[in-house]
Amino acid sequence: MADELTPENPETPENPEESEKPIKQRKNGLYPGVSDELAESMKSGWADTELHGLEPVEQAGHTARRRSALSARFPGERLVVPAGNLKTRSNDTEYPFRASVEYAYLTGNQTEDGVLVLEPTSDGHDATIYLLPRSDRENGEFWLSGQGELWVGRRHSLGEAEQLYGIPASDVRELAGKLTEATGPVRVVRGYDAGIETALRDKVTAERDEELRVFLSEARLIKDEFEIGELQKAVDSTVRGFEDVVKVLDKAEATSERYIEGTFFLRARVEGNDIGYGSICAAGAHACTLHWVRNDGPVRSGDLLLLDAGVETHTLYTADVTRTLPIDGTYTEIQKKIYDAVYDAQEAGIAAVKPGAGYRDFHDAAQQVLAERLVEWGLLEGPVERVLELGLQRRWTLHGTGHMLGMDVHDCAAARTEHYVNGTLEPGVVLTVEPGLYFQADDLTVPEEYRGIGVRIEDDILVTADGNRNLSDGLPRRSDEVEAWMAALKG
Repeated sequence: MADELTPENPETPENPEESEKPIKQRKNGLYPGVSDELAESMKSGWADTELHGLEPVEQAGHTARRRSALSARFPGERLVVPAGNLKTRSNDTEYPFRASVEYAYLTGNQTEDGVLVLEPTSDGHDATIYLLPRSDRENGEFWLSGQGELWVGRRHSLGEAEQLYGIPASDVRELAGKLTEATGPVRVVRGYDAGIETALRDKVTAERDEELRVFLSEARLIKDEFEIGELQKAVDSTVRGFEDVVKVLDKAEATSERYIEGTFFLRARVEGNDIGYGSICAAGAHACTLHWVRNDGPVRSGDLLLLDAGVETHTLYTADVTRTLPIDGTYTEIQKKIYDAVYDAQEAGIAAVKPGAGYRDFHDAAQQVLAERLVEWGLLEGPVERVLELGLQRRWTLHGTGHMLGMDVHDCAAARTEHYVNGTLEPGVVLTVEPGLYFQADDLTVPEEYRGIGVRIEDDILVTADGNRNLSDGLPRRSDEVEAWMAALKG
């Protein structure tokens, strides 16, 4: 990584005058300073690269409709939705930036430091997207700052942003000052931009801001046509990522779970923006750790691999799919017994996903099957109704059977309980159905042959007008179909 000229990335100035301040040199940089001659040279001789005639981003019409709904919900109030800032990974390196879901959902833009502001008018709101303009060539920021254009790449001009997102654009460096002087009721989405929150600290309340966050979370419960298309893209890439993994299981056996993680990550970066969450590449007894993301264990023939992973699209919609695969291609008798029980539970759960059903119905249906099997196997004393009432099955099936899916892997998390887990399914809802059974390696309450086996099967399900559609049905689920699929991929 090249040695930048600055000791740290300068903070975004709150007004244009601050952009004229000299850019500090790196403490241990190899150049002691910048000569006047070099500074002058860097100001000139650059071609005009302004882009014209840009087409709006694909979701521009959808984001406009979403802003209209937001405007109607909070008339007469200023609404502030930040994208967030870069986060330091260590010293002067940052994590890859991912815009806040609320901001990206309302704008389609994904750049750091952006802020959407809806200013109240007599008949609604006027939206403005506040962004950093092109990096300044006059003061040298474009080549001296660690976030300058020659270091991290060109960003869109404000004029280009207006064409892309269909929203008037202004310089974000002026926004904090404007918000400090603003009057009237204001709401802000908290947790993303400390500078913006500081500018509004005497104008907002936690309760009112939470109402804004909840509204934006519930707005995503029903996916529109664009969102469903993006989720299908994410799932399709994820299917290909699972196929990639099966083809290299021999290499994973020679190395570790990291080979599986890296293989899937390659597909996610080539076809999408990133992975939607930390990939769970759990071989052997690691499959009993529900969120095993260390992925540093061995991969052994005869064991199972629980792969829970999802590709995130360039528009930030993620898949979330799990398959539990026999590493050598064939389930043992006890592995198949447990796997088939989870498959039957998932079948019951998926069948319960339909418009008008309660959100909890698919969970209850899956848990019923799992409880029945645990009683049948002698691991729990019946009747099944008693087991379910006391939640005794949860020793081996700890988690819920699914969740909403979208721009967050656990989407719509701030929605009110009565609209989420106590709500009713409608067409356009997308959720996961993912029952599992996990027998810990040190669990002395089960026969030894069960210990160290963990199985989860997860698919992404769209509620349709007449039932549901399994977006991830490109991956086989039934145990015999899984074995045949793996054999074909391995040649």
